[in-house]
Amino acid sequence: MSHSTYFEAFDAKAMLTDYPLDLVAAYGKMSRDELRGIQEARFTRLMARGWEIPFYRRLWGEKGIEPGDIRGLDDIGKLPVYDKTDLMASVNDHPPYGDFDGRGDSSVVFHTTSGTTGRPQPLMFGPKGRELTNLLVGRMYRWMGLRPDDVVQSVYGHGMINGGHYIREAVTHFTSSLFLSAGTGIETRSAAQVRLLTDFNVSVMVGFVDYIRKLAEVAGAEGLAEQIKLRMIIGHLGTEDRKATEDAWGGAKAYDWYGVGDTGSIAGEGPERDGLYVWEDAQYLELLGVDDGQPVAAGGTGDMVVTCLFKDDIAPCIRFNTHDITHELGGRGALAFKRIAGFKGRSDNMVKLRGINLFPHAIAALLENRADLTGEYVCHLRRESGRDEMVVTIESRGGTDVGQLAALLRQGLGVEVGVALCDPGGTAAATQIDSRQKPIRLVDERAL
Repeated sequence: MSHSTYFEAFDAKAMLTDYPLDLVAAYGKMSRDELRGIQEARFTRLMARGWEIPFYRRLWGEKGIEPGDIRGLDDIGKLPVYDKTDLMASVNDHPPYGDFDGRGDSSVVFHTTSGTTGRPQPLMFGPKGRELTNLLVGRMYRWMGLRPDDVVQSVYGHGMINGGHYIREAVTHFTSSLFLSAGTGIETRSAAQVRLLTDFNVSVMVGFVDYIRKLAEVAGAEGLAEQIKLRMIIGHLGTEDRKATEDAWGGAKAYDWYGVGDTGSIAGEGPERDGLYVWEDAQYLELLGVDDGQPVAAGGTGDMVVTCLFKDDIAPCIRFNTHDITHELGGRGALAFKRIAGFKGRSDNMVKLRGINLFPHAIAALLENRADLTGEYVCHLRRESGRDEMVVTIESRGGTDVGQLAALLRQGLGVEVGVALCDPGGTAAATQIDSRQKPIRLVDERAL
């Protein structure tokens, strides 16, 4: 029996032509109309593949949608959105891979989500989809300023989760930088992480900034901070984290980007660090109202709903609701692509306290740049006397006035929350910062 190998399953040269690595040369002078033409052609191919996948035939058929109803991107709003809940329902009804599995006998890169809240979600990538997922990160890093002589240390996790693997592939396949797969604090203990930074002259660190900032504290405690010469940090910042992250590492420039496991990189900053460019040649991004699912007005905040225009092989992704919220920025930057403000919180992690919508992620902005605080915190949501209450446990190095801090949070959040202090490292067990790529910031104890 003969079958194609991974690298015979797609045309790598055509991929590099269709998705250029030099973003400015390809998209710096392109018009929005030209870009729309590229998107329409890719969406047409994607929809043809979508109709071949049982998950989409079922999802769309239940809404009475037939193939001829979707003629182009102007009709995309007729298609229902779906989210992780729908994918997990598919896995439960069609174990172990769900009915969104379109692999056939093709080569597959297989990962899962972490499964910390239940059964892991399968993540499948065909050769073309996988390499384009890698390319989107690699060309983003290059545009941000990654150089061939850089040494990159990654603190993304490995195991069954996707993060560390595809970041390694992105750097090794699409840049000439040297790559160190350090992983999380469980895979390589924090003290050993900072030794790697010194021993191999690491100049760029990539990963989630919560742990990157923690490593700065470890480097100081180990007496190695002065020996580490980072020039770039590329992670998932949120605007509130940038200065604190840069200050922790002696002024290294921090760059923000956004993506999720199902889609890969969706948007990232350019060298000017003025908003995140949506990779619109590969990703079609809609912002929909959290409550009504309708397109938000210009400048309005909404859920990011993503269609991967390039994933037309094994696992198409068509109107996936990430439940991450952002808003679009006005004006045009260096590329034809639109820009967003970046990750601002999760709509499905939003807490309503006394009529006020509160996003735990937003607390970080209120705690940064204070010498008495480490910046680490965790929120505990409890039901007391018939109403919801939140207590924010915050790490303090000493000398913190609890009353002043409570007043600061009340002013910044618009609602009163409880405040408790703990020593540095005291929130680590709850946030799981050493083992998770994304630390837990909200612990819901209402059902306990």
